Amino acid sequence: MHASKGDHLVVHGRIVGQKDHVVEIVDVLGPDGTPPYRVRAENGHESIMSPGPDSVVDHRKATGTAQ
Repeated sequence: MHASKGDHLVVHGRIVGQKDHVVEIVDVLGPDGTPPYRVRAENGHESIMSPGPDSVVDHRKATGTAQ
């Protein structure tokens, strides 16, 4: 998995009816775009994530906060 600052990380819901969780990548902490990533949720909360196999990077750049 490779990402850049401004990309979105989409974590797919694990059970039926659970929505995808989308966060904006605000910093790439691993070498060459690899995890871990500092991310910001729509509500402004920031955390560090090492995404699992249920996650994908959306390379469209952010237009503000995460969608």
